[in-house]
Amino acid sequence: MDNAKKFKELYIAGEIEFEAIDTFSYEWGMSDEECTLAQYLGLNAEEEDVWVSESDEALQALLDAQKN
Repeated sequence: MDNAKKFKELYIAGEIEFEAIDTFSYEWGMSDEECTLAQYLGLNAEEEDVWVSESDEALQALLDAQKN
């Protein structure tokens, strides 16, 4: 994976909308990346768990809490 900013970093910085997670997920699925989707998005284990076990909205709330 190159040094491009990950979804989480861009979202927390206010550079993209949360819905861009779908585009990032699609790009990961179409790529040859050997990392996990969570790693590709820049999510930690807690964030990945909330996203998988709860919802997009729960992940968005968790990330929103990290915004300055």
